[in-house]
Amino acid sequence: MHIGAHISIAGGVQNAPQRAHNLGCEIMQIFTRSPQGGKAPELTPELIESFKIQTSKFKIQTTYIHTPYYINFASANNRIRYGSAKTVRDELERGSMLGAKYVMTHLGSAKDLGQKEAIKKTVEMLREALDGYAGKTKLLLENSAGTGMIIGDDLGELGKIITSVGNHAISGICLDTQHSFASGYDWRDFEKTIFKIDKEIGIDKIRLIHANDSLTEFASKKDRHAHIGKGQIGLEAFQNFVTFAQKHNIDMILETEHDEVKEDIKTLKEFRT
Repeated sequence: MHIGAHISIAGGVQNAPQRAHNLGCEIMQIFTRSPQGGKAPELTPELIESFKIQTSKFKIQTTYIHTPYYINFASANNRIRYGSAKTVRDELERGSMLGAKYVMTHLGSAKDLGQKEAIKKTVEMLREALDGYAGKTKLLLENSAGTGMIIGDDLGELGKIITSVGNHAISGICLDTQHSFASGYDWRDFEKTIFKIDKEIGIDKIRLIHANDSLTEFASKKDRHAHIGKGQIGLEAFQNFVTFAQKHNIDMILETEHDEVKEDIKTLKEFRT
């Protein structure tokens, strides 16, 4: 397993590998476009080649891509729903061009349609996004913290969505440690929580871990990341996460602010045996 962080693409994706290397990353996560919206910058053949040269030069083992924040497969607005499906498909295609392993996405909110209809629309839009897709980059669904009527705070729900979509292009889930803690998975009792997750979705569905401590208390339903060991989850849990990730060969990505993320990376590396 490898350890890395979310990295800025300011000035172009080709600049990310060196930034990742400077922080001590072995892997990295990036956006390929503004997470807030707007047209995605073109990935020209020259830019793609430069990106690949830089990832090799700075020994970045794997690249992961996060979709923009505005994805909502369960919006009552057709333009937003189909736009979300198009963006996810675009990110998968862009990931395939860049050689990324996974694209990960949140699913949106059920507030417009209600839970049952929202899940139905989410499955429909994921099928739309993946229809005819033949690229190498696979899709991961990321769990949420549970604010409002957000979809995916329950891992069993994500498992049912994956099964209902029925497309091999969805490889599994990206497990965010803070989001899961905030939505009721208590990592301070690590073995009990892993057992619970294995029953709900199967630990084999965990393909990537977002390693974030939590500024907010257990079951807060709030998405607030903290640096490793400086939040409510605590260092012991992250020692357990690293052991678990090593056993199952799952990479770990930090999403904490860059003022201290270098120290977070160092801490997780020290937990490896």
